[in-house]
Amino acid sequence: MQVSALSFRPITLLFVFIFAGAWAIALWQYQPLWMVVPFIALAIYAFIPALLKPSITLFWLLFICIPLSTEWQLLPTLGIDFPDELLMILLTLSGLFYFLRYPTKLPEVLGSSSLFTGLLIQLIWITICCIFSYEPILSVKYLLAKIWYFVPFVILPVYFIRTSRDWKIWAACWLLPMLVLVLQVLVRHSLYGFTFFDIRKAMSPFFRNHVNYAALLTLLLPVAAACYHLTQKRSPIRKWILIGILVGVAGWMLAYSRGAWVALPCGIGMVLIVRKKWMLPVLAIGITAILILSAWLVTERNYLRFIPQHDQTYFHTEFRQHMQATFEGKDVSAAERWYRWVAGVRMIAGEPLTGFGPNSFYLHYKPYTLRRFRTWVSNNPEHSTVHNYFLLLALEQGLIGLFIFLALLTGMFISLQRLYWQLQSNFYKTITLSISGMLTIVVVLNLMSDLIETDKVGAVFYSCLGAILLLQQQLHQEKTALA
Repeated sequence: MQVSALSFRPITLLFVFIFAGAWAIALWQYQPLWMVVPFIALAIYAFIPALLKPSITLFWLLFICIPLSTEWQLLPTLGIDFPDELLMILLTLSGLFYFLRYPTKLPEVLGSSSLFTGLLIQLIWITICCIFSYEPILSVKYLLAKIWYFVPFVILPVYFIRTSRDWKIWAACWLLPMLVLVLQVLVRHSLYGFTFFDIRKAMSPFFRNHVNYAALLTLLLPVAAACYHLTQKRSPIRKWILIGILVGVAGWMLAYSRGAWVALPCGIGMVLIVRKKWMLPVLAIGITAILILSAWLVTERNYLRFIPQHDQTYFHTEFRQHMQATFEGKDVSAAERWYRWVAGVRMIAGEPLTGFGPNSFYLHYKPYTLRRFRTWVSNNPEHSTVHNYFLLLALEQGLIGLFIFLALLTGMFISLQRLYWQLQSNFYKTITLSISGMLTIVVVLNLMSDLIETDKVGAVFYSCLGAILLLQQQLHQEKTALA
C-alpha cells in the first residue's frame, strides 16, 4: 500500500510538530491546558474558509449555543464563555473581512438608521474612555468584546435574515435549546424538592446563578408568545408551542428571581403602551420620576436612611424568609447593593467626564465606599460590579457615556412604537410588540444588575437592536412597494 505524497505536505508536518510540542510541554510542566492547543489550531485551520465570508450555518449555531454556553476560566485573569464567545469572534472576523473587501454588501439600512449611528457613536466614546482609563488593558478587552457583540448580533442579522422563514428559524434557534435546558433544570430541581437554596445546583453548568437563568428565560417568553400568536389555530404545532410556554412559565416561577417576577409584567405592560401610543408620555414620566428620586436621595443626605443593620442582614435559604427580609430591608443582597451604589455615585463625582474606564469598577470602588453601609459580604470575592447597569456606565464611561446609551435606548423604544403603527404586515407588527416587551424586560432587570455585560442577556439586547434595524428595512420595502 502506497502512502500518498499529500500525507507529507508542509501543513501536515506543521500540525504534527504543534501536536508533539504542545503535549510535550503539557507533560513536562504538568499543565494539561497545553493539550488543547493543537485542537484549537486544527479548528482555526478548518474555519479559515469561514473567515473569508460570514457563514449562515455558524450564525444559526451561535444562537443555538447561547443558552447552552458556560463560563470557562482559561487563566486566573482570563475567562471566556464557551462556545458562544468563540463563535462571536469568528463571525466578527469574517464579517469585518468580508465587508471591508465588499463594502457594497453592507445592508443599506445601516447607513440610514439613526440607531446604528448611535451605536457607532457609543463605540467611539468607549474608545475615548479607553484612552483615559485607569485600567487601559482591561478597558481595551471590554472594547474588543463590544465589537464582537455588535457585529454578530446587530449587523449580521440584517445581512442574513430576509424572509419570514428566516425569522422563524431565528426564533427556533433561541427557543428550542432553552426549552431543553428548562426541562432538565425542572427535572433536576425536582430531585431537591424545588427548594430555593438548591436552584443553583439544578442549573449548573449552563448558568452562573438563578438570576442569569431567570433573566434569559424571561426574555424568551415574549418570543414564544409571538410564535404562538403567529401560528395558525388549527396547526398541531400551536399546541406544542403552548406546552413549551407553560414549561417556560413553570421554570420562570420556580427560578425564584424577584427581578424576573417584576420584569415580565412590565414587559407585558409595554405591549399595551405601544398599542395605545403612550410611549412618549410614559418615557417622560419615567425620566421625571428618576430625576425626582435622585434629587431626593442626595438632598439632606436622605440616602443615609438606607444604612443596613450589619448584624440583621442575612442570606436566607428559605424563600419565604428571603421575601420577608426583602420587604423588611434586611436582605443582604439588597443591603450590599446600597453599599456599592453609594460608592458608584461618589466615583461619578470623582470622574464625571470619561469615568474610570470600562472594566475598572472592582479595582477602584473600595476607597469610595462608606463604612456605615458595609455588610458581611462586602469583601466581594466574586469580583462583581455595582449591580446597576446605568450607574456602571456613568462611573466607567462618564456621564456622556450614560447619556449616549440612554439616547440609544430611548430611540429604540420610540422606533418600536412608530414601526408598530406603520408596518402593514401582522407578522412584523407582532414581532415589534415582542421586541418591545423584551427590551423593557432588559431595562427592568438591569436596574438591579449589569446583565447586559453577560453573554446571554447581552446577546438578547443587541439582537433586539438588530431586529429593529430589520424591521426598519421591512418598512422601507413596504413603502417602496406601495409607491
